[in-house]
Amino acid sequence: MSLGPVVPKPLDGSVRFFSVAYLPTYTATVFVLLLVWAGAPGKDVSLRRAWRTATEVGAGEAVWILVGTTVVAVVFQPFQLAVMRLLEGGRPDALGAGLGRALQRRRKARLAARAELTGSTGEPSPELVQRAGAAAAALRRRYPLPDHLVRPTALGNVLAALRDTAGRDHGWDAAVAWPRLYPVLSDRARAVVDDCRDSLDGAARLCVTHAATALVGAALLLRSGWWLLLALVPAAVAALAYHGAVQAALTYGDAVRAGFELHRFDLLAALHLPLPDSLQEERALAEELCRHWRQGLPPPDRYFHPPDPLDSTPLPGS
Repeated sequence: MSLGPVVPKPLDGSVRFFSVAYLPTYTATVFVLLLVWAGAPGKDVSLRRAWRTATEVGAGEAVWILVGTTVVAVVFQPFQLAVMRLLEGGRPDALGAGLGRALQRRRKARLAARAELTGSTGEPSPELVQRAGAAAAALRRRYPLPDHLVRPTALGNVLAALRDTAGRDHGWDAAVAWPRLYPVLSDRARAVVDDCRDSLDGAARLCVTHAATALVGAALLLRSGWWLLLALVPAAVAALAYHGAVQAALTYGDAVRAGFELHRFDLLAALHLPLPDSLQEERALAEELCRHWRQGLPPPDRYFHPPDPLDSTPLPGS
């Protein structure tokens, strides 16, 4: 299960809909329309013709273009989970997945080597310690610890590292605990998480949409000579959007880890479970809860109900 789409967000506002669904669809639609107005498919392609046709578009036609773009954006909005799965590396047996996974494992090994203070004689210098610490932090954020969890793409590994590390030090399995933790986050923490998630979803949708647009553009310009190079424009946008998605995933991972650090006890309180007195007790309780959520094992059999501050009933013996 991917932690990225583990709490699918609905169309919860016009800003999210515009940035995640509408804007990528609109820019792709405009690009394809310009190619068609320029004379594609065919050999006689002219940007002047495209500009002249665009300026002659009437109000009615513009409305139909906007309505059609909105309908397409709404129809494809539920496929955001599939978009994320595709960019994470798709199915394990997908074409090229084995080669991509091997490449990512080599990159992980190089980063792990830089994180080790080896090859130096005597006391390592502060600069070397700082460089190794930065490499170790990047390794923790970008790659899961077990090699068998390594994905064939950089984005997939960032999200795999998130699932592997968020809450792990305290016994939590992020993939099953995060859907329960998210509703009890504070307003400020949820705002940060939502903003990072919107950035991730928007970059991912822009990447996939413009990659598909590049293929459509190449098909339209296949017989147009040097005009075929115009297909590189959406391809470049897709590449930049993918790198943006990786950076957004790193920030999203930091926000989710902070959510576990700050609000995991709020989750226990919401479940009416006693707060642990030590890290060992917390780990045991968290692992018990995660096994219950993940495997259907019996839940904890102890509860704690804090007294209602408005209840003035005297306690027994008072």
